[in-house]
Amino acid sequence: MNRAAGKGVTVMDSHQARARAEASFKKEERAREGAKAMMEYEAEVRATQEKTARLRALRLAKEAADKVSSPLKSRANKSAR
Repeated sequence: MNRAAGKGVTVMDSHQARARAEASFKKEERAREGAKAMMEYEAEVRATQEKTARLRALRLAKEAADKVSSPLKSRANKSAR
């Protein structure tokens, strides 16, 4: 940085200003990318939780149906003998 004619004011040359602007832009870009990645991660977590809940409900329904039909099958097998 250059000092302007002894007044104690700091003047930034164009090279430094450009470097600062680029650094600021990169920082903002990283923040945007981080937010986007977090949103994608959260969406994947929600999708996994929903899928797990759906599969669990299907499994429990199948187990309940098997439990109900199991005694009927064993009775049918005994009477067929």
